[in-house]
Amino acid sequence: MEIPNTIRQARYGMPAADQILVNRHYVIGYSYYFRQAKWALEIIDPDNPGLDRPDNFRPDFRVPAMFRADLVDYRGSGYDRGHLVASANQREAELQNSETFLLSNMSPQEPQFNRGIWRKLEAKVRRLDAKKRILETYVICGPIFYFDQPVERIGDEDDNEVSIPIPNAYFKSVLAENDRGALHMWSFLLPNEPSDRPVASFRVPTTKIEQYTGIQLWSQLQGRKIDREKKRVRAMW
Repeated sequence: MEIPNTIRQARYGMPAADQILVNRHYVIGYSYYFRQAKWALEIIDPDNPGLDRPDNFRPDFRVPAMFRADLVDYRGSGYDRGHLVASANQREAELQNSETFLLSNMSPQEPQFNRGIWRKLEAKVRRLDAKKRILETYVICGPIFYFDQPVERIGDEDDNEVSIPIPNAYFKSVLAENDRGALHMWSFLLPNEPSDRPVASFRVPTTKIEQYTGIQLWSQLQGRKIDREKKRVRAMW
């Protein structure tokens, strides 16, 4: 699918997907095969801490019905409707925040993972973005499936064509641009399970994420310096 070059979030690259869902403040690359996002790309924008969270989870009717997740798929499943683009990351306006509750932005997450280590990582990224020298913070995240391991499903257990596979893990790659134009990159790989480990222990080279997902991250950035950045594990901020 051709990717528009006018999307602000795509300045440093945006992978391909079955359907590109362009929202006002973030972009989803949707997978018809997995009935959920392949990736979610955003610029962190948590400017209004007083904004109420609407919790208005709803289907995304831009996705064809046969590939679309619905509320009933999650009901009674034991899994959270886990945000890829966090509600707390997009709080400048009510409509902006509301868009993060589209089910195209959700993925089945183990509850203690979603409310634990995943939430901690989201908060740490917002703290990075709040640093005085950081001008913009770009984030891409999404599910990972290990095909040599069992993949469970939620939804209609009698019909695999309409059920949603539960990811084995999730990735998050962070690209921060500072006031001198320097770019720094961090990537994380987290199993979809509860964890008491520190967030920093989930850091991996960005190239490892690319190998697991089959997508190229930050593809508009080229050169030996970027290649080295993708292969390194940078210290936490």
